[in-house]
Amino acid sequence: MSAEPTDRRRVALIHSGLGYVGPSLARLLADRGHDLVIADPADGLVEDLEARGAAVEVVTDASNPSREGATDSLVAAALDRFGRLDAASAFSGQIVVGRFVEDATIEDFQRVVTGCMEGPFRFLKSVVPAMQANDDGGQVLVITSATANRATKGASLYSMARAGATHLVRNVAAEVAATNVQVNAVGTNFMDFPEFLAATGATDPAVRAAIESRVPMQRLGTMDEFAAMCAVFLDGTSRFTTGQFVSYAGGW
Repeated sequence: MSAEPTDRRRVALIHSGLGYVGPSLARLLADRGHDLVIADPADGLVEDLEARGAAVEVVTDASNPSREGATDSLVAAALDRFGRLDAASAFSGQIVVGRFVEDATIEDFQRVVTGCMEGPFRFLKSVVPAMQANDDGGQVLVITSATANRATKGASLYSMARAGATHLVRNVAAEVAATNVQVNAVGTNFMDFPEFLAATGATDPAVRAAIESRVPMQRLGTMDEFAAMCAVFLDGTSRFTTGQFVSYAGGW
């Protein structure tokens, strides 16, 4: 059997190219020598990635990791096109706000568990076995929320579900560490992207200024700098960290 060529490009899966950090992370990984499997890319993203030297496999209608079979289809596409999977990242969530005693209902509880915990569960069940089949393992990053790391007034159910997903990451990481598969989590808050701005009213400059005043660094985070943070856990350059959670929220 011939040796595997040393210049083989790594293969990374990004569960959604529609928005949030997906496009920025895809571009960064393409620049760092990865071919990509990506769900539902934004207009022009595939052409951009190919111009950066990446081979790109697109899977449609697979950008919701909570949907049964979505991540399975991405993993199957990676194995069919490239024969392996080296890195994978997913983000999901269902924001439910309100105080627990006054506002929370069992329907809210069920909705936030589905939105914030089922996605990571299905994602990990799909990507981890595919990486365990590699001689050199792989890297998995689940993006949750900084609210997983502290009590969050007015978002108790959301914080709870994010903490559950984060602790699932820690447990899976401990189970598979001996197979050289790294599983980590990063959680955000106060990020500059359309959904956050719309949900908080920060499209209004005065509201944005009030929100930024709550952030120790006095600003919102950008998707490009967040992608750079995520890439450390995915690009193969740092393989001795697993089961960790990092809060990416400007010191909040």
